[in-house]
Formats: sequence, structure tokens, C-alpha cells
Amino acid sequence: MTKHDTKVVFFGTPEFAVAQLDAIYHAGFPVVGVVTAADKPAGRGKKLSASAVKHYAHSNDLPLFQPEKLKDAHFISQLKALGADVFVVVAFRMLPQEVWQMPPKGTFNLHASLLPQYRGAAPINRAIMNGETESGLTTFLINEEIDTGHILVQTPLAIGPDENAGSLHDRMMQAGRSLVVQTLEMIGTGRAKPVQQQEVLPNTPLKQAPKLFRDDCRINWQLPLQDIHNQIRGLSPYPAAFTQLQDEAGEQYEVKILAGRFELLQHSHPPQLLITDNRKTIKISHVKGFYHIDFLKYPGKKTMHTTEFLNGFTFDGRWLVS
Repeated sequence: MTKHDTKVVFFGTPEFAVAQLDAIYHAGFPVVGVVTAADKPAGRGKKLSASAVKHYAHSNDLPLFQPEKLKDAHFISQLKALGADVFVVVAFRMLPQEVWQMPPKGTFNLHASLLPQYRGAAPINRAIMNGETESGLTTFLINEEIDTGHILVQTPLAIGPDENAGSLHDRMMQAGRSLVVQTLEMIGTGRAKPVQQQEVLPNTPLKQAPKLFRDDCRINWQLPLQDIHNQIRGLSPYPAAFTQLQDEAGEQYEVKILAGRFELLQHSHPPQLLITDNRKTIKISHVKGFYHIDFLKYPGKKTMHTTEFLNGFTFDGRWLVS
């Protein structure tokens, strides 16, 4: 393990952040502190659940902090006492100015897009939902506004035509490891040359990545089939695109669609009709063809392949989708 002098405090919570913390730790940077979210009730029993970053910190005997409020005076004094050179932020909440301004070599964040494109909370989902063929990762210095700071390092990643948000997330999680370490090495040796975001894509319309809400997940079957496919894969496996199934009596059932494929084809079926052999296939008619469902999730059930789903559910009569 290579030894480095640059002391780091790491801020992060989910599994995505664990990969970056692990890379920093095994690259030989002294991690003098780890900050993660406070334990929260989870599951039916509402037992307190610790973050993935907390588990990693405990497993590697790293100093851990779980402040309820980042502006808490005691927490601020604890941070100062660590004497870190740089703070690294991955998948964490917004830091107050008195925190990100603290380290002498700055605070940088790893963002899952090629900034300035797709600033916001859902860059992976939004890029796929918009049909992008390329995204990437950016490390940038944090400032007063979210995702607008000077860029340090970027790396592009191609998006496959049928790739979903889950697989892109996992690839970015691994690609981020080397990017974060590279950024730390550049900062530690004084080779970092931050670039204003406006200079990266001058005169180019910016696309945003705001937080996802329920309405973003509802499928509009009047959109082009390619757009529907992009929405489904961009929201898979979580939070997942959904639609309403309606039987002949008018009863509605919500179902999540995790994966599928579209077929451009002339036909005589009315649009938004559920067509199935009740054995292996389910497809939804569209004015331009069909959308074939491969994986779906019924309320209270696990994600199932269409064949498995039809083993326990039979569609009688004429069903519509909306």
C-alpha cells in the first residue's frame, strides 16, 4: 500500500460511497474521520439501521461521526481537531459553508454525470430516461451552489442501448474508485487545476437531474415507444416505472415494469390493450407497435419474469393499461 501525506475526512452514506472510501483507504491515504448519516428506523419492526458507510468504518477501525446536525458546534470542533487536509463527499447531503470551507486543500464531491450536464439528485436515472448514449463521472470542488463548483477530473462512460440505471450505477461505482484516488493524488501534489464549469460546455443548453417523484415514474403510453423504453430502464430497478392495469369491471391494479423491449410494427389492435397468452408473454399495444414486458413487480410481490408471474396470475377478459 502506497503511503500518502494528505489527510482525508470522508462524507458518505450508501454502498456507492463505500466503494470510494475503500479505494481511498487502500490507496494509502490516512482517513482521519468518516461522517455518515445517523442510524434510522427501517423495516416492519422499525429497528435502527446503520448505513453501509458506517459498517465499513467499523470494520476498518476508522473514526466515525454521525451528527444529527452538521452545524452543531460540538461536531464542528471535532472536525477541526482532526486536522484534515481535504474533505471528500460521495452521496451525502449538502454541507454547510463552515464545513466545506474548513480543510486547507478544499472539499470535493464525486458526481455521477459529466458536469455541468445533469446537476441534481438523479443524474443516472435522468440521463437514461433522456436517451443519452454517454454519461460519466466528475470530481469538483464544492461551493455555495449545488453541483456548480470548479471541475477537477472527469471520465466519460458509454451507456448501452438497453442498459438500466442499476447497471450504470454499478459501473460508475467502480469507475469512481480510480477517479477519486486520482483527484486526491493531484490535490496532494499540487497538480490539480480546477476549471470553471462554464468553460467546459460553452453555449450548450444544460440538462438538469432533479429528484424523482411519483409522477416521473408513471408511464405515459401515448409517448413514443423509445421514450417509454428509456423511462422504464432509467427507473429500473428503483424506484421503477409503473402503470395501471384495468380489468373489464373497471378495477385497477398497479404494476411496476422493470424491463422490457419494444417492437415497431403495424397492427389492428387498439392502443393500450394488454395482450397475453397467459403462459409466457405479456405485451402492451401501442399506436406504433408493442411493448413486450420481460420483468415486472406486482404490489407486495418480488420482481418476477413474465413467465413466473403468469404462473400465479391469469388475465381474464379484456384488460387495458393507463
